Amino acid sequence: MALVLPADERMPLRVFSEKAYLDYSMYVVLDRALPHIGDGLKPVQRRIIYAMSELGLSASAKFQKSARSVGDVLGKYHPHGDSACYEAMVLMAQPFSFRYPLIDGQGNWGSIDDPKSFAAMRYTEARLTAFASALTAELKQGTVEWVPNFDGGLAEPARLPSRLPHLLLNGASGIAVGMATDIPPHCLDELINACVHLLDNRKATVAQLMEHLPGPDYPTRAEIISTPHELRTIYETGMGSVRLRAAYEREDGNVVITALPYQVSGSKVMEQVAQQITAKKLPWLEYARDESDHESPVRLVLVPRSNRVDIDAMMSHLFATTGLERTYRVNLNCIGLDGRPRVRNLRDLLLEWLEFRQTTVERRLQFRLDKVQAELHKLDGYLIAFLNIGEVIEIIRTYDRPKPELMSRFGLSDVQAEAVLELKLRHLAKLEEMKIRTQQAELQKERDTLVKTLGSPRRIRALIRAELLEDADKFTDAPAPGVPCRRSPIVARRAAKALEETDLLGSEPITVVLSERGWVRAAKGHEVDPATLNYRSGDGFRFAARGRNNQTVIFLDSTGRTYSLAAHTLPSARGQGEPLSGRINPPDGASFEGVLMDEPGARYLLGTDAGFAFIAKTGDLLAKNRAGKVVLTVPGKAKVLPPLPLASDGALEVAIATNAGRLLVHRLDELPELARGKGVKTLNIAAEKARSGEEVVVAMTVVGAHQRLTIYAGKRHLTLRNSDLSGYRLGRGKRGRALPRGFQRVESMSAE
Repeated sequence: MALVLPADERMPLRVFSEKAYLDYSMYVVLDRALPHIGDGLKPVQRRIIYAMSELGLSASAKFQKSARSVGDVLGKYHPHGDSACYEAMVLMAQPFSFRYPLIDGQGNWGSIDDPKSFAAMRYTEARLTAFASALTAELKQGTVEWVPNFDGGLAEPARLPSRLPHLLLNGASGIAVGMATDIPPHCLDELINACVHLLDNRKATVAQLMEHLPGPDYPTRAEIISTPHELRTIYETGMGSVRLRAAYEREDGNVVITALPYQVSGSKVMEQVAQQITAKKLPWLEYARDESDHESPVRLVLVPRSNRVDIDAMMSHLFATTGLERTYRVNLNCIGLDGRPRVRNLRDLLLEWLEFRQTTVERRLQFRLDKVQAELHKLDGYLIAFLNIGEVIEIIRTYDRPKPELMSRFGLSDVQAEAVLELKLRHLAKLEEMKIRTQQAELQKERDTLVKTLGSPRRIRALIRAELLEDADKFTDAPAPGVPCRRSPIVARRAAKALEETDLLGSEPITVVLSERGWVRAAKGHEVDPATLNYRSGDGFRFAARGRNNQTVIFLDSTGRTYSLAAHTLPSARGQGEPLSGRINPPDGASFEGVLMDEPGARYLLGTDAGFAFIAKTGDLLAKNRAGKVVLTVPGKAKVLPPLPLASDGALEVAIATNAGRLLVHRLDELPELARGKGVKTLNIAAEKARSGEEVVVAMTVVGAHQRLTIYAGKRHLTLRNSDLSGYRLGRGKRGRALPRGFQRVESMSAE
């Protein structure tokens, strides 16, 4: 049978869903995820502190099982899961999680290496720390609003009357619906100084406050390496990020990490370092070991391979690639005094907390004033009774209802008459009258002071200032008077930079060998003779280039395209290599015409057998993808000539020989330096002969000022000294001069 709701309880599903989601969202924001600006606590934290204070678990009390405290919290104030409640309790007890722990734990409460390794609540014991008294000391002094608990059977404080800006002292983090909060912890002394400065100068700017509060202060002693500008942006806008870096020192040639960033596990860092060592991505490091113990919670030892290792560069790489450096988001979002969440800058946040504190102090003073006035009222009644003690006794003995008679006879109030009737006989002595008058004088003096203070905002601010400084001295964790309590030093550091893979490889000589069929490999050393290597059947040596394993190898194909590969990724020459086409995507039918190494400042002469050439830097030849990069424009049916390396010496000449037996020599500086293109004409070949391939350049080489040029034609060779070349120096773009008989079919040239 279907359930039919009354008409007045029906609503469209869209309206119901929207209302239900908004109600849930507001609950998550206000009652679960975000802290209040007053006491800096979330509801579960507030209820834990209050329940433990109600159990009498002060800092001087005996430890009590955590299960007892959790049970009281769940049964009386927080009807949620016990594990979530206990985890919140554990977090407040861990000195590496809270800058100023609120709970003093006994037993296993987790470690900095594994915060989740705490024992079950039936095994651990807890009590409040002395610092927690700053949250609860004024709880029973009329300072807070009381609200019913979840079942209406008890009352709980809506906020705790914190004497300190706890929101910034221990910070907070949480994720609500559509918003989040990430408030970092701060140093007590610095924060109090900022509050005092703001009390003395309500117009103080964020920059002026930062002279007292330069930045966050995390529980660990890792360094804050954010720039002053970044920190100022955080405090001016309420949003930003903070970078923390592990602290290390050098000890007997080793690197000892003594502090890790907030919430970073040492075992995870060691695992990351070990993975890099195993993957040979950290050749500078021999091994790493964890020497952390109870006395040294963080002691990670890194052992370099030798004393020549650049420690700073190695650590910069580790900072960039492991948890040794970490960035933390900052979002100063909290629930304000108006009950609404909002992101505030530092000045607005401190001003609003000081407003909360001023209201709390005023309520405390008013509560005390009411008690003093009530006590004075009773003392006035006592004095009247003492002055008429005989008649008072007679009325009490005679009348069945002496209270109305006392009120009418002596003009006593109901409270005074009740107080007189409750007097014990031993208090009727003359000495008691003197005590009452002394007590009355003291209370009158206190009342006058309270009235003056409540009537003067300046006096209230002075009282707040004095109490803040008093609590700063009481709860500071500075190692000695005059020594800063800051744990996380703010230092200027260069940005961490991960080393390139080639930087990590070292620098070993290699010879890159390319076969006729395009198979590539790399042999160690420069003494290797590529022609003597073992090749596949039908294959043989084509090109070789000598360089280092941390360089880039550039391949030039017959279409004028270049391709780049890291030398260290090439297969070893112990085998026959692998086809280059498996690493790159050259056009169909293309062959490889040269191999060269990328060296800073190196230049090569590129040209085609059509007689065109130009000079190119290796940096311009590097390609970024498998398809390569078009560098050399090949006209018509021309072929690409092998690239020629150029020395830094400018006194060089280019010698060009054609299959028609003509030789031309001209200065190298007559050729342009281009990033890409066809180049300029070196030796003049008739256009029709070039197109038909009747005449082409068969050899091109570079000749130094003190070198001789040797020309090879079959079994013959001709060596020309520098003076012999004068007849062939006709200038770039000329036809050249015919070689002697027998050298009309030049095969190659070399300069020695």
